[in-house]
Amino acid sequence: MGWKAGPSVFIGHAMTESTLFMLIVAGASSFIGVNLISYMAVIGGLVMVLFGFFMIKSAKETSKKDISASASKLDLSVGPLPAGIVTSALNPMFLGWWLTAGSAIVLQQYLAGIFAVIAFIAGHWLADLGFLVAVASSFSRGKELISQRTHERVLYLCGGFMALFGLFFLLNYKNVSAMV
Repeated sequence: MGWKAGPSVFIGHAMTESTLFMLIVAGASSFIGVNLISYMAVIGGLVMVLFGFFMIKSAKETSKKDISASASKLDLSVGPLPAGIVTSALNPMFLGWWLTAGSAIVLQQYLAGIFAVIAFIAGHWLADLGFLVAVASSFSRGKELISQRTHERVLYLCGGFMALFGLFFLLNYKNVSAMV
């Protein structure tokens, strides 16, 4: 299926995220408050820092795995769209993200208005779509697309950015009150 699996997996992923977005926004209207968002920003920031450090810690080991061999063993017999739903819904990092930092971001956008939420979702989904197409392409082309060393560097970079964004949430949780 190659790169074409990416958009299908994305649709399944987006369906799962849509449910979470709606639950977050629907629940936000009844109990939203600056204190709650601040607590979620702190917890989310900590989670992001931890996820970033775990990604950095495992970068060297992960980059040495044979992507082509893994891809040939990958069974998408259920189809890429259901695979996107299942892998998103059952991924503990996905759920952990949306229960902490993701919720804080959506709630902050909600305070700015529904158009801010829509803009955030659109930007987020464009990034997801690009990422999933890139992953599908790299799985189909394996080592001819990205070397192990480059893969390792990308993992270090992504882990570093995640940890930095987490630190941003930790250091700026009090600035949420300025948005209200």
